[in-house]
Amino acid sequence: MNPNPELGIRVRTGAFETNVHDVGSGAPVVLIHGSGPGVSAWANWRLVLPALAQRRRAIAPDMVGFGYSDRPAGFRYDMETWVQQTLDLLDALDLERADLIGNSFGGALALALAIRAPQRVRRLVLMGSVGVPFPITPGLDAVWGYQPSFESMRALLDLFAYSRELVNDELAQLRYEASIRPGFQESFAAMFPAPRQRWVDAMASAEADIRALPHETLIVHGREDQVIPLENSLTLTQWIPNAQLHVFGCCGHWTQIEHSARFNRLVEDFFAEADR
Repeated sequence: MNPNPELGIRVRTGAFETNVHDVGSGAPVVLIHGSGPGVSAWANWRLVLPALAQRRRAIAPDMVGFGYSDRPAGFRYDMETWVQQTLDLLDALDLERADLIGNSFGGALALALAIRAPQRVRRLVLMGSVGVPFPITPGLDAVWGYQPSFESMRALLDLFAYSRELVNDELAQLRYEASIRPGFQESFAAMFPAPRQRWVDAMASAEADIRALPHETLIVHGREDQVIPLENSLTLTQWIPNAQLHVFGCCGHWTQIEHSARFNRLVEDFFAEADR
């Protein structure tokens, strides 16, 4: 029987333990996943980790409340605790500074961390990112409002991906089973109860803080994204002084999966500039 690929190493971060994938060597990059039901760092980054690990140290944690990290009783899930978890992880791994890649919810988190502790971040990649004010989309409302069933998961996957080839019953079954593992749905339901616009608002950083970011930033978005609007990335591109924007056509919310080879090359080239 194969060991579960979603399990990495256990790292103590503050009052709990984080499940972390830590592969490769070289300049460190931390990858922060999105907030879909049953998500894990491995599910989000499985096509990116091996590519990045060829030249650098790729570190992908399960954020507390997601995946296989601890789910402390009565825990308060908010941006402050997730940012602190990431900083605690950098400290535990003895990393003074790292590149950050944030996907969706993880983009908001990467943005907030760069604002709070700019000296800990070298370069920033924001992908289909939350973190600026926007009216919640029906797609995001459906993601955060997920009630476990195969049918619900199948419908969500149709929202996430532009290409129908990526979405089949087998994947829907796998993701559905992931969403009903012990504790998974309980913590997920506790994070984003309705009305959900307030969670979009809570993840937004202040415009003045975003405009003050000194970091070179790569912003990536799928043109057909039904979960997070492309306008978010246009706003971030206008606000962040040292920003560049790459939009993938024929792409939904899963840039790193739908265009994985292109995404990996883009990100590697962007980080390699700083290595030189």
